[in-house]
Amino acid sequence: MINDVPRRHPTGAAAVGGNAKGSNVFAVRPYQDSDEAAMRDICMRTGNAGGDARGLYRDQDLISDIFAIPYAVLEPEFAFVADDGGRAVGYIVGTPDTARFIERFREQWLPRVADLHIQPSEQDDFDADPDGWMAALLHNPERMLKPGLAAYPAHLHIDLLPQAQGKGAGRALMNMFLAALNAAGAEAVHLSMATSNTGARAFYDRMGFTEIRLPDQSADLTYLIRPTAQDG
Repeated sequence: MINDVPRRHPTGAAAVGGNAKGSNVFAVRPYQDSDEAAMRDICMRTGNAGGDARGLYRDQDLISDIFAIPYAVLEPEFAFVADDGGRAVGYIVGTPDTARFIERFREQWLPRVADLHIQPSEQDDFDADPDGWMAALLHNPERMLKPGLAAYPAHLHIDLLPQAQGKGAGRALMNMFLAALNAAGAEAVHLSMATSNTGARAFYDRMGFTEIRLPDQSADLTYLIRPTAQDG
């Protein structure tokens, strides 16, 4: 993917996981352009409330063009991956400033992908067309600016394949990301998640996130918050 945004993140990596025989060791490091295909695959394989979404959408690049790749392109200093020595098996992406990211998404990202994911009409039946629903989200980045979250200006997305879960990679990714946010001056972060994804919720609870209720919030979504400097 063409990326004309300069990279400013550190080049260091941390090793996590492993046992006496050295298996299940993951390198947690900054995202590289060569990670794009793996990031798209991870996004699809975890895109259905933590489960596999490959059979749910016709367009296999759609959800990663909303929730993963634009962050790596526009905010590369806040994009990190866990790899198993062969390829990325997990990632975390986000931004320290949601309002600024929305502007960059509309001005710099959407023109690159709008013709690939056509904006649906208001008359489309989204219940029968998950692709249409997601395309509508793509074309409305302003939806990310939620009343009640002004005190938590940063936000994130984190996804790991099953083989990388429960082995320290998620915690290492989160800690690396939170440190980058804190260094950038973002004091607090929020995220949204499918309420049904109880495994993810347990992870976020362990990482120090707490729930916040927003006006007119859908029961299908849960919003969580935490300060970036809190020990995790």
